[in-house]
Amino acid sequence: MLFNSIGFAIFLPVVFFLYWFATSRSLRMQNLLLLVASYFFYACWDWRFLFLLVFSTSLDYYTGLKMCEARSQQHRKIWFWLSVVINLGFLFFFKYYNFFIASFQEALAGSGIQINPWTLKIILPVGISFYTFHGLSYVIDIYKNRIKAERNFVDYAVFVSFFPLLVAGPIERATHLLPQIKQPRTFDYGKAVDGVRQILWGLFKKVVIADNCAAFANEAFNNPAGQSGSTLAIGAIFFAFQIYGDFSGYSDIALGTARLFGMELLQNFSFPYFSRDIAEFWRRWHISLSTWFRDYLYIPLGGSKGGTWMKIRNTFIIFIVSGFWHGANWTFIAWGALNALYFLPLLLTDKNRNHLGIVAQGKIFPSWRDVLNVSLTFGLTTIAWIFFRAKSMHEAFTYISGMFSWSFFRKPEFHTGHALETQLILVILFMMIEWKGRESKYAIESLGLKWKAPVRYAFYYVLVIAIFWFAGKEQQFIYFQF
Repeated sequence: MLFNSIGFAIFLPVVFFLYWFATSRSLRMQNLLLLVASYFFYACWDWRFLFLLVFSTSLDYYTGLKMCEARSQQHRKIWFWLSVVINLGFLFFFKYYNFFIASFQEALAGSGIQINPWTLKIILPVGISFYTFHGLSYVIDIYKNRIKAERNFVDYAVFVSFFPLLVAGPIERATHLLPQIKQPRTFDYGKAVDGVRQILWGLFKKVVIADNCAAFANEAFNNPAGQSGSTLAIGAIFFAFQIYGDFSGYSDIALGTARLFGMELLQNFSFPYFSRDIAEFWRRWHISLSTWFRDYLYIPLGGSKGGTWMKIRNTFIIFIVSGFWHGANWTFIAWGALNALYFLPLLLTDKNRNHLGIVAQGKIFPSWRDVLNVSLTFGLTTIAWIFFRAKSMHEAFTYISGMFSWSFFRKPEFHTGHALETQLILVILFMMIEWKGRESKYAIESLGLKWKAPVRYAFYYVLVIAIFWFAGKEQQFIYFQF
């Protein structure tokens, strides 16, 4: 079930009504309703993989209890590693099995050895990377004595499978979400209105910005060898806005939906395209994943406290693993490695935490230095996105070489049926709104509060009209494939 579908437009009000009007007197019934609704939401994609979600949830729930009951550290360790191995084993099988088999075959073929490996037609369960990391963080936190095991299965299952975050995050922590699930919740009109406002902005990002940018990006990436450099450059820029509008739009809808039910999810995006260096970009992009790898991989490896070699090693490990988490393709590994190369000079010169505040905070316009830094960071990020979008390494290098050819100075040509000028204007207006609201949790939060009621509601109506005007065939969210 997609957030941008008619089905979800029916599902959400029904669950909202039952939650606040039929079960509001009982926290237990509210949580049971959320669990049933979440499992129904997931089953709408493919009911067969619902059993995998339930098994993964049950495994980590039972593991947590057994670790807390263990009489020795050795028994705790056994249960811990059992959960980690099984969880990562399922993730490996569904997401990476064919990749490793094919890579092994290619490596042997390069040595003159031909084999016929056994590959499988495996369907990737939607959201498996996200709910696996939910469970892993829970088990790790119990093992490290940061939290106690949750004894109420329904409460724990809601933490893992809460439908707004189930298939594409944000990746929650038990320390943050479980206490909200366990405490009584009362309807807050202001929080609900804020949730609807954020859902509206997320739908605008997805339908108006991302889906329309996708038409231009797809044309450029589907045949890079036959496109001019200018067409490829614009296609890459549009993909940068497509993936941002698509994924941050999903996160906005998820956070807004959670607010309707009285809960706050972790912020996942904080205006990343206004970053002044790559380090700041990764503090603002997919925040829940970046902090997950920081807390559960980078810091345990030693972080930045060791010598120069350890800093370099840990930086490459976390970025390459992050790339591999996104998909079973060498292009994702190259994307991660390239970002590590971007990040390395900042780390080695101790400038990776130079920009902790908001760019041009309290000012209408940025300085020329900020403009230069933001433009350079966006340019480097856009080049990296080419590897993320390309189907193969060969296609990525073909794309980049074509983009930097002399044909860059030719007039771009697209045959999408969409007006290029219109989409450019939409993206510029979108970024102007983002810039205006960059000091808020999401762009239109502060705008809606500062404007007078007639102007505010006129703006909301314009967003609604734009969403319906540009809405076409329901488009899946990019991060469903991860």
